Amino acid sequence: MNIKEIKQYFPILHQEVNGHPLVYLDSAATSQKPVQVIEALDKYYREDNSNVHRGVHTLGTRATDSYEGARDKVRKFINATATEEIIFTRGTTTALNLVASSYGRAEVKEGDEIVITYMEHHSNIIPWQQLAKEKGATLKYLPLQDNGSVLLEDAKEIITDKTKIVSIMMVSNVLGTINPVKEIAKIAHEKGAIMVVDGAQSAPHMKIDVQDLDCDFFALSGHKMCGPTGIGVLYGKKHLLEKMEPVEFGGEMIDFVGLYESTWKELPWKFEGGTPIIAGAIGLGAAIDFLEEIGLDEIEKYEHQLAGYAIEQMSTVNGMQIYGPRSGEERAGLVTFNLDDVHSHDVATVLDAEGIAVRAGHHCAQPLMKWLEVSATARASFYVYNTEEDIDKLVKALVKTKEYFSDVF
Repeated sequence: MNIKEIKQYFPILHQEVNGHPLVYLDSAATSQKPVQVIEALDKYYREDNSNVHRGVHTLGTRATDSYEGARDKVRKFINATATEEIIFTRGTTTALNLVASSYGRAEVKEGDEIVITYMEHHSNIIPWQQLAKEKGATLKYLPLQDNGSVLLEDAKEIITDKTKIVSIMMVSNVLGTINPVKEIAKIAHEKGAIMVVDGAQSAPHMKIDVQDLDCDFFALSGHKMCGPTGIGVLYGKKHLLEKMEPVEFGGEMIDFVGLYESTWKELPWKFEGGTPIIAGAIGLGAAIDFLEEIGLDEIEKYEHQLAGYAIEQMSTVNGMQIYGPRSGEERAGLVTFNLDDVHSHDVATVLDAEGIAVRAGHHCAQPLMKWLEVSATARASFYVYNTEEDIDKLVKALVKTKEYFSDVF
């Protein structure tokens, strides 16, 4: 698949917004969906709609085959050793909460330590805050360098024999920083801790090999990688998942139910209570097929190129402040920025009038905003359907924005 022709597969991008051709630069929040995913969802609801695992009729069998087939696609996509290690969730947030609520609640004791970084998304902060409060544990933060990177020397100092959990995002949704999670996992394991990876911003954009990373848990969201909303994945090493207790109880996840005692199904179903996210999983499977046809290595290479070009061109705008690594090779495909004396929400509003969609606010990363000493930022994030022409339109609109507010004030 030619990466320059990919936009044709995304129907939503072929429209005008406020009288301008849409330039969608908000894929870090949610990606757009190719026609292949839309058609997979349509086919399920038109032809195969049925619950899974429970029926012996034809529709139930087809739905089950598609649902479990999607699980195996995820397994191959991240190179897990077995489908039992793939748990379908509502998204990264649910997956991280599952780890904190099940593994964390059982394993973390008073005086233990949990280590994260200042750059984490709220979904990788709050569950650990709550667990630390409940257990009397200590929540510790790895410091950041001026460019938003993490030093392994700091990790070696802060991760101690008291550390039970290290949880770090692989790619920052604000800075674009690509964290050395493989090396940090090794440090964590040497101290007897487990490694949790928030892969929401990495799985859509680069090849993931959980065995090579040697992480204990890995979480991702389907809607950020061309899949539907409401579907995500928790990968966990089988021996850890086997000893963990479910956090939701009801139908589908049970083996035997008595009046006073019940037993659970084997992996992965003991963590998937109730009717699962069938259509979402099928759509995620179609998204994986689409991304793999392009090639994750090609996607990563292309986005490094876009990020480098964006930094170069955006830096020409007077009053531009760009956050995170300065090299396109050192960051994922997003650029977070502020224009001097112009609030990020005003920037986003003016850009929207030009048909350009960017994100503005704290990006669910308020501790990082405090570290950056700002209240909010604007963010342009790229994906396979974006081009250098999109970035040129962004830069032209940013110049217009700067001139407009200079005239006003």
